[in-house]
Amino acid sequence: MQKYTYEFYKESADYILSKIPHKPEVALILGSSLGSLADEIEDQIVIDYKDIPNFLVSTVESHASKLIFGKLAGKYVVCMSGRFHYYEGYDFEQLAAPIRVFKLIGVQKTILTNAAGAVNKAYKVGDIMIINDHIKLMGASPMRGPNIPEFGLRFFDTCEMYTPSLRKLAMDCAKKLGQEYRMHDGVYFFWMGPQFETPAEIRAIRTLGGDAVGMSTVTEALTAAHCGMDLLALSLMTNMAAGVLPQKLSGEEVSIAAHDASGRFKELLREIIKEM
Repeated sequence: MQKYTYEFYKESADYILSKIPHKPEVALILGSSLGSLADEIEDQIVIDYKDIPNFLVSTVESHASKLIFGKLAGKYVVCMSGRFHYYEGYDFEQLAAPIRVFKLIGVQKTILTNAAGAVNKAYKVGDIMIINDHIKLMGASPMRGPNIPEFGLRFFDTCEMYTPSLRKLAMDCAKKLGQEYRMHDGVYFFWMGPQFETPAEIRAIRTLGGDAVGMSTVTEALTAAHCGMDLLALSLMTNMAAGVLPQKLSGEEVSIAAHDASGRFKELLREIIKEM
């Protein structure tokens, strides 16, 4: 546990800063099958995760495992093409690494995206949900262990961790782009995976107030809140959750839905970044 110190993360940050000419303003962490937005970044500098001291490596096949720096919609950005999950075998404390490193390289705002299952029966595949809150009832906090005061307080507030002004901006951008953007404002329920949830678990999640369910995002969001960073999180509904429809769930279904919606999703993200 003691190895997770300020100096531990600073070693990662110093390596990255030695490779890039500009500090990024905005960080993007792209979810399953949504990484194609990274292709649109101009003047790219690419750093493989495996080359960064003390960083992690994604084991998910659809994730590229690289940081991409450059300009997107007029802003200097860093795009994390491939994220890390608890189900890959990482501890919750390890999952704090990306956001803490981003903080140290100058990032002020972070956008998280994910592929999620729709628990709310009013949602449809292809809809986008702006996360206004989350429910996490299992697993440790990524802040477990000795606090690092350079990042934030031991006991920190999470009431507005999903920044209200950025949530409003995202909704305004969707309205500007047209009616084909079915947008919602809802609660994300964190599930550790990698198995999909059972129909009974989905019924429980719906009763508890979850609108969508997924296996990522929350550890990153908590770390951003601890670091005092502005945060926007968007969930793409890639399937109806278990038991909503009379069919089995599959990773292939998620990938197909994400691919089909990727054009609209990328257009929305570009507009949001431009207006930030």
